[in-house]
Amino acid sequence: MEFQDILYEKYNDRARITINRPDCMNMFTNRTLHEMITALQSAWTDKEVGAVILTGAGTRAFTIGGTPAETDADALPIEKLPMPSLFTQLLHTIRTIPKPVIAAVNGYAIGGGHVIQVVCDLTIASSSAKFGQVGPKVGTFDAGYGSAYLARIVGEKKAREFWYLCKKYTAEECLQMGLVNAVVEPDKLMEETDKWVDTIVKHSPTALAALKASFNADSASIWGIQSMAGVALGMYFGTDEAKECGKAFAEKRDADVARFR
Repeated sequence: MEFQDILYEKYNDRARITINRPDCMNMFTNRTLHEMITALQSAWTDKEVGAVILTGAGTRAFTIGGTPAETDADALPIEKLPMPSLFTQLLHTIRTIPKPVIAAVNGYAIGGGHVIQVVCDLTIASSSAKFGQVGPKVGTFDAGYGSAYLARIVGEKKAREFWYLCKKYTAEECLQMGLVNAVVEPDKLMEETDKWVDTIVKHSPTALAALKASFNADSASIWGIQSMAGVALGMYFGTDEAKECGKAFAEKRDADVARFR
C-alpha cells in the first residue's frame, strides 16, 4: 500500500512508522489512523520485523490528537468509520501486535496523541516533549485506555489530575511518574530509541510475545470499556455541550458549561 499520511520504513530488524503531517503538528485524520493500522498489521506478520517504533515528523509534535476529516469518495470502507472507532482499532492493534512497540516522543503528545504513547510498550521522550490531555476543555474524552489504563501506570490520583485539570507535563515530570522510560536531548532521540531496539530485537521473539500478552492480561478488560467509550464518544460529539466546548476552545474563551450540569 502507498501511504499518504505516514512514512513506513524497515531497517535493522525493525519497522518505523512516522506520522508525516508536521504542518499541523501531526494531527491525525481517519486516513492517518487507517494507514497506521495497516502498517502495524504489515509489521505483525513480517518476519524481518522484531519491534516497531512510532514517532512523528519534525520536532514540534509526536501528535496532538485527531480531527475528523471528509473522506475521499474512493476511500476504503474502514476509512469511512467514525474516528472513535478507528482510533479504538489503532489502540487495540498496538496492544495486541506480538512485538514491542516503542514510542519516540519528539514534541507534544497531547489528547489522542498522548493516549497512543500511553498504550505503547515503552516510551523514549525528548527533553522538549510535553504530555497532557485536553478532552474536557474541547468537548471530547477517552474513557478507556486513555483513563483506565493511564491510572494503572501513574496511579488513580495522578490520572484524574491529567483529565480534570488538563495540564501539560514535561518529559522529566513524566519520567518521575513512570509514564516514560527515558528522557534524552532532542537530537539524540532516535539514536537512543534505536539503541533500546537494538537490544530488544536480539531477544527471543516468542518470549517477548508471551511476555507482552502476560503484561496485557491484567488490563485486558479495558478493551471492552474502550469499545463502549468509543460508542459514547461518537454520540457525545453531536451534543450541544461538546459543540460549545469545541467552539469556546477555538475562540480562546471559557466554555459556558454551567447550563449542562
